[in-house]
Amino acid sequence: MDDDDRDRGPGLAAETIEALAEATRAISEVLEIEWVLQLITDRVANLVDARYAALGIADINGRMERFITTGLTPGERAAIGPLPVGHGLLGLIIREGRSLRTPDIAAHPDSVGFPPHHPPMRSLLGVPIIVAGQPIGDLYLTDKRRAAEFTEADQRVVELFARHAGIAIQNARLHDRLAALRVVEERERIGRDLHDGVIQGLYAVGLSLEDVELLVETAPDEATARVDAAIDAIHRSIADIREFVTGLRPGMSGASLASGIAALADSLRLTTMLDVETHVTATRAELSFIDDAARHELLHLVREALSNVSRHARATRAEVRLERVGNDLRLEVRDNGVGFDPASVASGGHHGLVNVRERAAATGGRLEIDSRPGAGTRVIVHVPITDAAEGTPS
Repeated sequence: MDDDDRDRGPGLAAETIEALAEATRAISEVLEIEWVLQLITDRVANLVDARYAALGIADINGRMERFITTGLTPGERAAIGPLPVGHGLLGLIIREGRSLRTPDIAAHPDSVGFPPHHPPMRSLLGVPIIVAGQPIGDLYLTDKRRAAEFTEADQRVVELFARHAGIAIQNARLHDRLAALRVVEERERIGRDLHDGVIQGLYAVGLSLEDVELLVETAPDEATARVDAAIDAIHRSIADIREFVTGLRPGMSGASLASGIAALADSLRLTTMLDVETHVTATRAELSFIDDAARHELLHLVREALSNVSRHARATRAEVRLERVGNDLRLEVRDNGVGFDPASVASGGHHGLVNVRERAAATGGRLEIDSRPGAGTRVIVHVPITDAAEGTPS
């Protein structure tokens, strides 16, 4: 222990540990990065008895993009003017990636002086902030209050807090990247939802109007009925879009899986000539493990599968079944249509089946497509029943 350690007494270690614990809690709780960095700067200034402290983060060009200070009043901070540009000792610490201690800032050969209205500062201790092996900023302190310069013990404390600052910054960047990824995933989800609902509805309206121009002359009553039905369908699509924008979906939001399936079947009966039956034998307890996200995916999977039946299968009847089979929740959509060869679309060329596969995977389930030309189609999702219903994964 050197003289400075003895001067500060036996309370130093406990105070340092407490401050580190506070910083660690702030980082682990993913608090606002500015708040975390301010906490680190404040605590380290107190621990090494510095009048001033600052934490700067540089951009790829070496210019400070984030600058946290302690010891300056808002008026003093404003009077100094723009952020440092990374010249002088601050830039040196970042460029060389190593700590620096000096009793006299002005006497150091790399010093470039202070801007106008900057308070006078003499002693300096600066350490780099490292992220992923690269120095991206520095934590520095000036004007040790009760000594001419900072000590080696001070440097060890500041380096410890600089490592915490690096962790906090790295966490913040990771969270920013995850947030950006979630935006991309949400865009893809919105695209699927629009395709599964609104776009398919409008596509059907377009098909129904294709021969209206001819019907006006040959069957005017039929033409009028077609136009009226198209107007009603467009109004429904407008309502769907409104509810979509506000996060609600007709027959979906807040609905149980069983009632959502029933609503989808009712909607298809009203807008097509398809006879749709539903059979739900899974109990409430057996469905209790299905969270909102999985329910959302399963309901849209049913919507997509039924839409494929109405558009492509040339079927007269469809059936949706939701039941427990062994250790799985089994969701099946079947039809009596013309069928197809699943191998011919296995590469993902059919957008509807791509959506079905993606939604099944999102629930953690296994998708099975059973079809052959002339024999109808069965789309089956097996979702393992998990702990909410059974106590442990089955």
